[in-house]
Amino acid sequence: MIYEIVILAMIAAFLGLRLYSVLGRRADHEEEVIPQRFDAGENQSAGSPQSQAAAPAAAPRVVEMDGVMPAVERGIREISDSDRSFDLPSFIEGAKGAYGMILEAFWTGDRDTLRELCDDDVYEGFAAALDAREEAGYTLANKLIRIEETRIHSASLDRKMARISMLFVADIATVTRDKDGNVVAGSLDDAIESRDIWTFSRNVSARDPNWVLDETDEG
Repeated sequence: MIYEIVILAMIAAFLGLRLYSVLGRRADHEEEVIPQRFDAGENQSAGSPQSQAAAPAAAPRVVEMDGVMPAVERGIREISDSDRSFDLPSFIEGAKGAYGMILEAFWTGDRDTLRELCDDDVYEGFAAALDAREEAGYTLANKLIRIEETRIHSASLDRKMARISMLFVADIATVTRDKDGNVVAGSLDDAIESRDIWTFSRNVSARDPNWVLDETDEG
């Protein structure tokens, strides 16, 4: 068992991304429905990471940000002033959806979705980790149980490049199986707490409305 855990830790380190914490706690609550896809059309949030610039130009919104740090508030206002379609609540909901989608894509080996939602550097990290996992013969049956907290960690506008970092605190159930289908780590009966800081970016002058994941860190 120790050998398998060491291999899993090496794969996670190779990815350079903390998908879940080693120390956690049991989830004692009901499951929350997590958005599974950014759908184009009327169901798509105008401020989500996949649709941010799709809405028609409008007067700048009054962004309510009670309780946030001054530097974060300044960054959000700069982004809002430069991108008149930007809507903070819709962006946050879109970021939560992207968090769930990217985790699911990594767990299932969906490289197309990872390519769509991540920039080149982050995608290459995911792809390398998938290669290592496939070579080891492991598969994941992880499940995002609930996002406990979503909070803006930082926000900035560097010329035309907007970057917003989000803190996600989530409960994740993890199961790893070997090539024969045997469970080598984890259990769907328990959930562990994950704290991740993911940064989404977008060129506000570009016609492409999509925000992409361009950096990950431990929360």
